[in-house]
Amino acid sequence: MDEIKNNTAYNNARSSHYWQQLQSLAKQPWSLAQLFAQDDTRAKRFSTQAGALYMDYSKQCIDETVLASLLDLASSCELSTRIDALMQGAMVNTSEARAALHTALRLPETATLQVAGQDIVADVHRSLTQVAKLSERIRSGIWRGFSGQAITDVVNIGVGGSDLGPLMATTALDEWADTDIAVHFVSNMDGTQLDNLLKHLNPETTLFIISSKSFGTVDTLSNAKTALSWLLATAKLRAGTEDSVLRRHFIGISTNSEKMGAWGIHPENQLQFWEWVGGRFSLWSAIGLAIAIRIGMSGFKALLAGAHSMDEHFSQADFSENLPVLLGLLAVWNSTFLQVNAHTVLPYDGRLSYLPSYLTQLEMESNGKSVTQHGERIDYDTCPILWGEIGSNAQHAFYQLLHQGTQQVSCDFIACVRRYSDETKKSSLQQQHELSLANCLAQSRVLAFGNAAVADTNTVSDADKYKYYRGNQPSTTLLMDELTPHSLGALIALYEHKVYVMASIWDINPFDQWGVEMGKQMAESVHHAMQQEITGQFDTSTDQLLHHIKQMS
Repeated sequence: MDEIKNNTAYNNARSSHYWQQLQSLAKQPWSLAQLFAQDDTRAKRFSTQAGALYMDYSKQCIDETVLASLLDLASSCELSTRIDALMQGAMVNTSEARAALHTALRLPETATLQVAGQDIVADVHRSLTQVAKLSERIRSGIWRGFSGQAITDVVNIGVGGSDLGPLMATTALDEWADTDIAVHFVSNMDGTQLDNLLKHLNPETTLFIISSKSFGTVDTLSNAKTALSWLLATAKLRAGTEDSVLRRHFIGISTNSEKMGAWGIHPENQLQFWEWVGGRFSLWSAIGLAIAIRIGMSGFKALLAGAHSMDEHFSQADFSENLPVLLGLLAVWNSTFLQVNAHTVLPYDGRLSYLPSYLTQLEMESNGKSVTQHGERIDYDTCPILWGEIGSNAQHAFYQLLHQGTQQVSCDFIACVRRYSDETKKSSLQQQHELSLANCLAQSRVLAFGNAAVADTNTVSDADKYKYYRGNQPSTTLLMDELTPHSLGALIALYEHKVYVMASIWDINPFDQWGVEMGKQMAESVHHAMQQEITGQFDTSTDQLLHHIKQMS
């Protein structure tokens, strides 16, 4: 269990009988309209539930034979063993020779997990205690700025997983905010976000969280440098010192305490996490400090508990009723076998506005790979292109393509059954919620059945061909009982584990991201060239663009 890299049992999906069987099945003509017409129990048979999450995947282009073959494929590559390896801290991140223990971040304090002689649970809960203490000092007004005023605004400076996860969760759970402290997020390298934000903040009452796993990310550190300069400009007018500004206005979150200290983060303001936490899986760690500040530590712990409940479901439920396994296998079926190479996430709830962006990173950075864990080039399709938007907005943006375009696109519809309190059930807000739910169900129906979804429109005349809806776009619908910290935690963990299932079938490592490194290195060279008079260092296009920039500067 210590590592999985050289175990050939993990690399037999491509050559298995079930893979060949699925390739043959994919060649058959698939009609969702016919599948439903032939079986009035289809919706019931292709639905399952875990806690507050109900999943209907009956509108996927599958039948019992396909599902059985997918489940057999999962067994043939020993998915159960892979899940155990993930949960127990085995070296599942093979290219970087370490575990991927984001699931340990939400283990209860009573759990036990020893990895290489280290008590992981104790380490995690020590860090959570630090998060609780810092967040409570800020929320209660004990933490003061350099002029002695309480903090009114917190700015999280980060990028990638240090931004998208906390931003998504804080936005989704804003109803649970029990403080007047506003939380803001800055990620953009060019300074636009920060410049616009600082115009509206008071430097004497603003606290910055610098979130960076390596504490070397240029995007984050350039924003942090600007924030420090902004604070110092005011502090000098108030007889404040750089030391007091750094001590009272900056918290650092990183795996690298040495770099945090070198930048100026005081030791008591440093929160650490571990190399075995991937950035896009890190919102459960100290990286989630902004969430804890906004909704309180009890809300943050409920988020962790919801994720842990999905971890238990993933590791214990039979694959035929296992939400992450089914969601992952369906994604493999669509992308690899049906060659549906685009996927969209459509939450019909404005609180989940940043969920598509979060999942874009989670899925494409994890599974956008073309080499197996054994270094072999892949000759099959892996991760699809993923994007999304709030469903009602998307209807007026790109649903035209979904309904009448030439591309096959798989869809995830996400909605909450309950939204507003009992007192407002008859209110206009409740009516809007019901309208949103109706649109969610209606759109998935039309995508599945096309013109046949609406009576008297199944036959389109030659003159009205532009009104034709072909249907047969596969989709899954996820319904949450209601959006709470607990249910959101479960939803996020569901997608994390979906990613792992897909990677297991494809035999790729979902925990590295080597594809983002070369661009960073080249940017350093290009930036250096911008400061020099030397020309002709790159290709003719890049050189020409550089020349134009220098002329215009």
